[in-house]
Amino acid sequence: MPKQSEGGGGDALDGVFHALSDPTRRRVVELLGRGPATTSELARPFDMALPSFTQHLGVLERSGLVTSEKKGRVRTYRLAPEPLAHVDTWLAGQRATWSRRLDQLDSFLHDLKEQQT
Repeated sequence: MPKQSEGGGGDALDGVFHALSDPTRRRVVELLGRGPATTSELARPFDMALPSFTQHLGVLERSGLVTSEKKGRVRTYRLAPEPLAHVDTWLAGQRATWSRRLDQLDSFLHDLKEQQT
């Protein structure tokens, strides 16, 4: 898995967010959420050349979101959930920060309204 810098951000999160920024790659992650699949099984729903599609798989693999195993001529991909757990942790921290800030704003506005009446 790509290294994670201190503070829960950095290289690992950047790679995951980059990988998920593309709708094709997000769809591949959704498909792999159902279970392992071969390159051809994953490529089937997409209207693109196989070399272009395998570039998307490479981005997902470099981000750590998927792993692959080759047996003979068949490459099978699996979802690797750990990077998504890191994203979830980062998002939870962001959610807590913004919730706290909004609560503070709500309290400030409530106090301001009370002072005006």
